[in-house]
Amino acid sequence: MPAAPTSLTLGSLRVDTPVVLAPMAGITNAAYRRLCLDQMRTQGASGLFVCEMITSRGLVERDDTTLKMLVFDELETVRSVQLYGTDPVYVGKAAEILCGEYGVAHIDLNFGCPVPKVTRKGGGGALPWKRGLLGQILEHAVAAATPYGVPVTMKTRKGIDDDHLTYLDAGRIAQESGCAAIALHGRTVAQSYSGQADWGAIAALVDHVDIPVLGNGDIWEAADALRMVEETGAAGVVVGRGCLGRPWLFRDLASAFAGEPTATLPTLGEVAAMMRRHAELLCEHMGEERGCKEFRKHVSWYLKGFAAGGELRRSLAMIDTLATLDRLLAELDPDEAFPLQALGSPRGRQGSPRRVALPDGWLDDADGTDVHLREDASETDGG
Repeated sequence: MPAAPTSLTLGSLRVDTPVVLAPMAGITNAAYRRLCLDQMRTQGASGLFVCEMITSRGLVERDDTTLKMLVFDELETVRSVQLYGTDPVYVGKAAEILCGEYGVAHIDLNFGCPVPKVTRKGGGGALPWKRGLLGQILEHAVAAATPYGVPVTMKTRKGIDDDHLTYLDAGRIAQESGCAAIALHGRTVAQSYSGQADWGAIAALVDHVDIPVLGNGDIWEAADALRMVEETGAAGVVVGRGCLGRPWLFRDLASAFAGEPTATLPTLGEVAAMMRRHAELLCEHMGEERGCKEFRKHVSWYLKGFAAGGELRRSLAMIDTLATLDRLLAELDPDEAFPLQALGSPRGRQGSPRRVALPDGWLDDADGTDVHLREDASETDGG
């Protein structure tokens, strides 16, 4: 059984701890990335914290919504952005803008999103079926980023469904195109977030390519991350839903990869303090009105398993000012112990398997290079 890696190298970029915060739409904004970064820094470590996904066309056309997403905290010295696109030229232009104008240190390309509005246009997890197109997009991105010394990686899934697997071809194409690494979510698009992630597929991809492979899927605790790299040989892990309402998971991950595994079990009072800090950061970056609205979605994740009453939860999920938040948080029992039953359990969206929405005739030609449906400049999702 191989020893767990202690760092991660992506081209010219070295990451202290082999842990990546997965880009999640509406979640991994500057405030949340800062919150997670602060937790790692308590252990004297840092990972890679990826901005929520933006569209290449939106960036190239200077779409206002897209540009507002490209905000970084003052302590983010390593800027990482995930880019979505189906047009090689637009992806290349967007990569050049990110490197030249925003000073990013890492670009990740999204080929794993399972959301129907993305896959029905041939994007996200549907795109690797078109091997030629995948190669062109990766080559344009790498060519644009290389003069700046910025590594390009890609994230994908096993395939569209069990009958249309793409991950091994995608790994080969990523390597041939000059990508610094590939991240694999061990589910198909059809699975969405249901069922269990197939870590065996991650191990198979590790054996198939020479570039680093990052494993993604079902990392709920730091021990899961260690077990994944030990079982698969992955160079690192990508953590998504497991950190929802638990930014301190990154503290545990830093300790685990440093050989000092621990499990942070905050009291409800400590959780309330984290909630307040999260809301405060959102308000700093977005203004109080929008920041409070953005915070609402996080309440149920932070309070999962705690005994806080339904009425208080509903009120917290409707806050409009920090003063209101302070008043409501004061009603929580600060001494309540962390609910152990919440450990190791899925968080966030799960859903059920479904038929994948695809463009007409998409599966007829796996070597095609055309996407006939126009990419929407304002379409965003962090798949």
